[in-house]
Parts: sequence; structure tokens; C-alpha cells
Amino acid sequence: MSIIEEAVRKTAERHQRHAPAPEQAPSRPRLRRVHSAPVDTSSARRFQPVSLDRAVLEENNILPQVTDPGALRSYKILRTRLLRRLEANQWHSFAVTGATAGEGKTLTAINLAMALAQESNTWVFLVDLDLQRPKVADYLGMNNSLGQRGLTDYLLGDATFDQIMYAPSNIERLALIPNFQAVANASDLLTSPKMDELVQSLEAEMPRRIVIFDMPPVLAADDVLAFAPQLDGLLMVVAEGTTSRDALRGAKQVLQEMNLLGVVLNRSETQDEGAYYSYAR
Repeated sequence: MSIIEEAVRKTAERHQRHAPAPEQAPSRPRLRRVHSAPVDTSSARRFQPVSLDRAVLEENNILPQVTDPGALRSYKILRTRLLRRLEANQWHSFAVTGATAGEGKTLTAINLAMALAQESNTWVFLVDLDLQRPKVADYLGMNNSLGQRGLTDYLLGDATFDQIMYAPSNIERLALIPNFQAVANASDLLTSPKMDELVQSLEAEMPRRIVIFDMPPVLAADDVLAFAPQLDGLLMVVAEGTTSRDALRGAKQVLQEMNLLGVVLNRSETQDEGAYYSYAR
């Protein structure tokens, strides 16, 4: 039995164990509904500030330093469609993933978080949950040379929630949980009590906070399936010229029991004003 098949089996068993009894609400605490009314932020927790180098953001094609009109338009359209889908389903957290490596899912997750935070009434958490190949900090020019701590430090009991949460000083309404240390036993940590504790801390912060998890490709590991019970939905990233049909079919089979928010097409050469395209290197 392959790792994917085994992960599917474990996820199905987990869903059965945690399935609510008839006419009972799910046991996992849910975030409040996304709504358009102004949010009272007076009691919001203030996280440790971090300055992001604008030159690094521009080099890595990160908002708000992206100047390409097509890319900016694409992210705004994606943001609007995603917000509508979240509100319609009363969802508040989702993972960004792909089928295989190299499709641009991390850059899409970062820029989508940036685009959402630019909406004046939307607050965002971006969490680097790719424990095997963390890249969010690299894209943003962050490093732990100054003693900064990340998600793995928290999961291993070496840091507190406040010590791994950062608020970019030049980007309002966005908070980050980076990761600086790869681990081999990622799926075990994703189902650990410390991860449950982290999710509860994220959910308790803001009534309108959207939580975005950057996660590994679904065909590369069982991480997405292991973490699936904690997610409201999933956003898939595919890349023209990179994602094969076989990979798409495999991803579809793996994710058939999850809520799919949509599919983002990366690196498309098609010019179509009626569709939306994400921009990635």
C-alpha cells in the first residue's frame, strides 16, 4: 500500500471517529462567519513587529511590490471570488497546496494573504505549514539569525505562541507564522496536541481573521490529509507546463472527500480577460 493510499485510509477512519452524531453539531470549534460588518480591533493582540525588505519582496514577486497590471488584477479577482466562497459556506480557514512540487503554491499563498489583507475589513493569518520544505520565510527575506523562532520550535515545545507570531510593520491586518526548521516526522506533528493548541489559538484571535496554511503538495506527502480535519477547505494550485494530467487525476482521488474552494492556474500564457490567473516564477 502506497503512502497516499495509507493516508487516505487513515483520514477516512479519522473522519468516522470524529463524525458527529445525528442532529449534533461538530465537536471541533469553528471560527465565526466571515461578514462585511466592521470589526472591533481594540482588543486585538499585538504581535512582535518585523520589517520586510521591499527589495526582497520585489525580487521574489511578492505583493505589494508587484507592478505587473495583469498579476495585480488576477489577485484582486481571486481575492473577491475566494471571499465570496468563504462567506457562502461560513468557512474561515483553508490550505493552499498543489499536486506536485514546483507549481507555485507558496508564492500563491503569500500573495493571496497579502491581497486579502489589503481589503480594509479582512484580517489574515499566514502559516507556513510545509514542515518538510518551509519557504515562506525565504520568500519574505526573514531568517532566524537574530534569534527568531518559527512553527517547528513551537511544535517541539521550544517556543510560545507569541514568540512565533510576527506582524509585518508595513502591511496592516496581516500576521505571519514562519518556519525555519524542516522536520522528517511532519504528519505526526500535524496531528499532535501542540498543533491542536496552535489551531485553537489562531481561531480565538479575531472574529474575522482568515487563516491560510501553506502546505506541501498532496502527492508528495500525507500532510494535507493528516491535517484535513482542521481545515474548512482547500485551494489547489496547478501550473501550465508543469502539472501533468496523471498528477491531477491522482490529486483528485486523494482530495475527493475535502472541500475544494477552487483551482488556481499558474503560468498560463493564455490571455483571457474573463478568467483569472495567478502569477508565479
